[in-house]
Amino acid sequence: MDIIDTIKEQIANNTILLYMKGSPNAPQCGFSARAAQVVMACGEKFAYVDILQNPEIRANLPTYANWPTFPQLWVGGELVGGSDILIEMFEKGELQSLIKDAAEKAKAE
Repeated sequence: MDIIDTIKEQIANNTILLYMKGSPNAPQCGFSARAAQVVMACGEKFAYVDILQNPEIRANLPTYANWPTFPQLWVGGELVGGSDILIEMFEKGELQSLIKDAAEKAKAE
């Protein structure tokens, strides 16, 4: 399978997906740590991909997403953004609503 197809499949099969360095419980950079913290604080299950363990995804996702940096949060098939955007949205209460709504919609399907 082509790496872009793999990325598309991951995004399609996971309502809430965080591409990050490391894992939520053992992040490998500060930006990934903060992103994982705010997503976990939203209280819904989410998937993650450790781009350090997946160099092909690390190399190709920025082009596919048209977003150059990591972490990247995808919700409902759409790129939400990186660490700074997630923190700002969380502080306004927007991230919680977005994630909760996406999780409820996925459970209903």
